[in-house]
Amino acid sequence: MTQAIDALSALAQETRLQVHRLLVEAGPEGISAGRIGEELDLPPATLSFHLAHLARAGLVRSRSEGRFVIYSADFRNMNALVGYLTENCCGGGSCAPVPKVTLKGKSNETLPRSRRRA
Repeated sequence: MTQAIDALSALAQETRLQVHRLLVEAGPEGISAGRIGEELDLPPATLSFHLAHLARAGLVRSRSEGRFVIYSADFRNMNALVGYLTENCCGGGSCAPVPKVTLKGKSNETLPRSRRRA
C-alpha cells in the first residue's frame, strides 16, 4: 500500500503526470532528458526535480547512453499499481459501466408536456 500511495502522490502533480504520460507514449525505448524538456518546455533543473521524484516512486527508470541520460516508464511497476487499484474490483467481473441502450422510433419519442396523459 505504501508503494501505491507514493506512486499516486507522484502522479498527483501536473508536470510529473505530463512527464510520465510522455514516457509511456515513448515506450520501453524511452527518450532523453533533453527531449523531454523540449517537448514539455521545462528548464533542466525543474525537469530533473520531477524525474527524481518519479524515479523515487518507482515510475521511471534511467540509463546512460554516451553523454545522454535516457528515461523510460517503468511499465512493470505501473502495471503493478493498476493491478493493485483494480485487484478486488467488481467481484472479478468487468468494472466498465453498462452502456444505456436508447431505442429509436416514434413509439419511444418523448411527448410534449401538453400531450402527456396523467
